[in-house]
Amino acid sequence: MFQPDPRFILDDTGLSREMPAAVATEAAEDDSLLDAYSRTVSGLIERIGPAVVRVETQGAARGGGIGSGVVITPDGIILTNAHVVEGAKRVAVATADGRSLQAETLGADADSDVAVLRADSRLALPAAPLGNSRHLRRGQIVVAIGNPLGFESTATAGIISALGRTLRARTGRLIEDIIQTDAALNPGNSGGPLVASNGEVIGINTAVIQGAQGLCFAVASNTAGFVLGEVLAHGRVRRSSMGVAAQTAPIARRVAYALGLAQESAALIASLDPAGAAARAGLAAGDRVVAFDGVRVNGVDDLIRLLDGGRIGRAVEVEALRGVTRQTFVVVPTERALTPTLSREREREDGA
Repeated sequence: MFQPDPRFILDDTGLSREMPAAVATEAAEDDSLLDAYSRTVSGLIERIGPAVVRVETQGAARGGGIGSGVVITPDGIILTNAHVVEGAKRVAVATADGRSLQAETLGADADSDVAVLRADSRLALPAAPLGNSRHLRRGQIVVAIGNPLGFESTATAGIISALGRTLRARTGRLIEDIIQTDAALNPGNSGGPLVASNGEVIGINTAVIQGAQGLCFAVASNTAGFVLGEVLAHGRVRRSSMGVAAQTAPIARRVAYALGLAQESAALIASLDPAGAAARAGLAAGDRVVAFDGVRVNGVDDLIRLLDGGRIGRAVEVEALRGVTRQTFVVVPTERALTPTLSREREREDGA
């Protein structure tokens, strides 16, 4: 077969003439850039692909489900989404080399949508390194690998579109430090890895905006790593509780001005557990929390975020408005027993 010399092009008369040096150099640079991008993406898929598994679940109240997961230790520790294994009575994983392994859920944190599994394997499994999502930058190349719609080992490439997004978990709590990417995700991608160009897992793919294009989201690897550490150490993610149900409410401008507050809203306590930490400290329904442990509280999401495991059993100062007066209470939060089911009606009240 005839192979044209790349140094020559056809002019308008159909005659062959030598390509100008500048054009030839530009074409060579374009080919080099394309090759570099392709090599990067292909290399990521080859390195991380073997560590990606299909997560299969069977539940008592619903049929089977399929998601994705990523092995992060050779002894079978797997990260996936909490919603992938929610309600599952049995969990199995299928490896890239075709093996089917039973797995157990070591812990699932619905508030961050991260779950930790352990696969029952006698052989060491290919594992992917967990990276530091704090070092990410917008525009970085990323690859999402998973099993969308049952198509195994599917990879899509894109860039990091934005960092520091928030996403509402199914529990109602805000998941912070969410990564936005345009690497296409579909049902079944949930729980699979989002991989940076250095070959590290920097996110766990979790959600898309239905009806939109290029709006896909992943839980940051640092959040997933936090959940992993809590689950391995305690079997759960520990968070603290004041024993209140609260909602975001405005502060009248004249009241804020009179009390020297630089905020327009607070966390309004709607009800209290009579035996809870807030009630013991003297807080009451109708109080509006404006600060917790020295940190401003603009609403219920701020209050919930501040009630982390590090404040369990530790006395903290809570500033609240009672009518038009500002008072300080000393609260000793207790460990929250479980994730509350939140109401999504006209006024949202969240457990804190």
